[in-house]
Amino acid sequence: MNSSRSLGIVLTVLGVGIAVIASLWIASQVGGGLTAGGALVGAGVAFVPVLLLIAGGVYLYLRGGVEAQEQSVMQKQRKLMDMVKTRGQISVNDAALELGVPLSQVKEMVHQLVGLQVFSGYVNWDEGTLYSVEANQLRELSKCKNCGGELKLVGKGVVTCPFCGTEYFLR
Repeated sequence: MNSSRSLGIVLTVLGVGIAVIASLWIASQVGGGLTAGGALVGAGVAFVPVLLLIAGGVYLYLRGGVEAQEQSVMQKQRKLMDMVKTRGQISVNDAALELGVPLSQVKEMVHQLVGLQVFSGYVNWDEGTLYSVEANQLRELSKCKNCGGELKLVGKGVVTCPFCGTEYFLR
C-alpha cells in the first residue's frame, strides 16, 4: 500500500475518532446543564475540523489508488521493455500472457513506450512479434565473424553460431 493511501486511512480514522469523542463529550454536557445553543456551537466547532480531516483522508485514499494504478502500468511497461530487450524478439501473445493483460493493452503499451521514446525496435502486428532494434542489427549480421557459419537468434538476447558456438549478445 502506498503512503498516500495509508495517510488517507489514518486521517479518516482520526477524524471519526475525534467525532466520536466530541459527540460523547457534548452528550454528557447536555445532561449536565449545557444549553441546546451551547451544544450546537460546540458541535460546530468540533465537527468542522473533523469534516476536513475526513475529507482530506478520503481524497488521499482515492488519490493513492490512482497512483497505485499508474505505478502498475509503469511496471508492466518496464517489464515489457525488459522482455523485448533481453530476448531480442517476443511474441505479442507471449508478452500478453506474461504481463497478464489483453493483446490490445500490449499494443497500447508499445505505442505509449514509442511516444515516450524508450522503445526502439519494430513490430510486425500481422506476425504478432515485437523486435528490439538490437535484434534487427544482429539480423543483419548473418554470418559468424569467427567461422563464417550462419547465425540464429536463440532468445534471451543471444545470437549463437551453431557451428563454432560463438555467442553475440544484445546490449
